[in-house]
Amino acid sequence: MNEFVTSEIKNNIAEITFGTPKSNSLPGVILEKLAQAILEEGAKDEVKAILLKSEGEKAFCAGASFDELLAIEELEASTKFFGGFAKVLNAMRNCGKIVVVRVQGKTTGGGVGIACGADYCFATEDSALALTEINLGIGPFVIGPYVERKIGKSQFSAMAIDADFRSAEWAEQHNVYHSVSSSIQEMDEKLEKFLQTLASRSNEALALIKKVSWEGTDHFNELMPARIHMSASLILEDSAKKNIEAIKERLRAK
Repeated sequence: MNEFVTSEIKNNIAEITFGTPKSNSLPGVILEKLAQAILEEGAKDEVKAILLKSEGEKAFCAGASFDELLAIEELEASTKFFGGFAKVLNAMRNCGKIVVVRVQGKTTGGGVGIACGADYCFATEDSALALTEINLGIGPFVIGPYVERKIGKSQFSAMAIDADFRSAEWAEQHNVYHSVSSSIQEMDEKLEKFLQTLASRSNEALALIKKVSWEGTDHFNELMPARIHMSASLILEDSAKKNIEAIKERLRAK
């Protein structure tokens, strides 16, 4: 599977799909394309809502691309890379359309940010999630405001510190997932009915619900430069590079 972002409109729903070979991890070029696609589809009058999903039936999203993180050697490139996550989440927040996210498997790091950036999120019971950035030697700083908005500061801090997986049931109880199904088929059936209903709703009402639900988040823009710098500077440390190499080696050994 190659790296890709596709979008198409079905029954007034813009369906955006991304995929990369390594558990749908996100390199910078895919982040840029995702943010652009979300904003472009959100600007179309005929679009009632956006469905954001990833390819395959295993991991939803493994967060940042390890290969790209290892290749980063200076602060400017690092800042641009982590800024890509901010662009995607900001596009989800500001596109003006309801964003529905489909989570079909485990998700970590930036993938958790995308799930938390959703206005409505469907998942399977296999869709455990974890903030694993501390394992690399950084933290979930860029996605933090979005995750904290859903689960609260205390739970966010705990996830960032222990890096353990939480179950889909936990994620539903803590407002990340809004629908959890026993299988992908069941989830997709529920999702299809939900999207059909959304397509029949008032554009104006949906836009106002979107606006109201994100009230009080304008300060996210002010937080981002410092949050991006936190991750961008830490990933340049030799210890972070060694951590990533060690994790890659463990994954190869499996």
